Amino acid sequence: MAHIFQVGAGSGGIVVLDAVARDERVDRITLIEPDVYAPHNVHRHLFPLSAAGRMKADLAAEWIKGLRPELKVDAIQADLTDPALHSMLHALAAECDLGVCAVDNEAAKFAFDSLMRGVGKPWTLGEVLSGGIGGWIHRFAADGPCYGCVASHLQRTVAEEPSAPAPDYANPQAAIAETRIPASKASISTIASLQAVMTLDVLANDATNLDFTSLLFTLARVPGVFEDAYRSYRFRIAKSAACLICSSIPAPAAGEDLDVALDQALARLGHE
Repeated sequence: MAHIFQVGAGSGGIVVLDAVARDERVDRITLIEPDVYAPHNVHRHLFPLSAAGRMKADLAAEWIKGLRPELKVDAIQADLTDPALHSMLHALAAECDLGVCAVDNEAAKFAFDSLMRGVGKPWTLGEVLSGGIGGWIHRFAADGPCYGCVASHLQRTVAEEPSAPAPDYANPQAAIAETRIPASKASISTIASLQAVMTLDVLANDATNLDFTSLLFTLARVPGVFEDAYRSYRFRIAKSAACLICSSIPAPAAGEDLDVALDQALARLGHE
């Protein structure tokens, strides 16, 4: 039986949670979600308008308990990036078998990566591109490349058209007109469903022996960005030699050693 540790129960997170919670191998879920369910969330979420004003964590817990009453669910209203909660979150993550990140906040993604890496557990991440033109699904092993390695690699290599850079899903005012509108419920659900499938695949197989790290799935044809809709691309990404997280140099304790480590890190970056 498996314990899933998930952060995020928004429009994509609830789709992942709904699918994963239905799997009989899962007998416990810990959910971290700080937000209130607002009226503007309704058109892209599973919860009704009547639920507006309540905490998403509570609504998500009720939803999955309605599917499987025997499932143990711990819904916690907390900010993953709050330093005061680090010890509690670390303890909860240490008890899980697999992590699921379903947030669109970069700070939270890095925090979740650090948390899962610290307890040696695999995890998955889904990212919807602006406008819903496609999305990424990543899977991470504890000894594999970190989120920073993956994000850096993909930003450098995926865009093949210099005149039309890849869209920045975190910037709805990007230069590409087709990507300025928010993603639709259908697009979000598609990428979230793929993340759920990949999450269950990692649960069933050895996460340390993955044949690819990241999957890009296109949902629309965007000239200069995606030549075809409904097409998948797989990327196997290695650790970056310049990454401060994945560096093979041991982290020093304190004091002067920290200054030495910083100088070494900056030197490595300067030679890339």
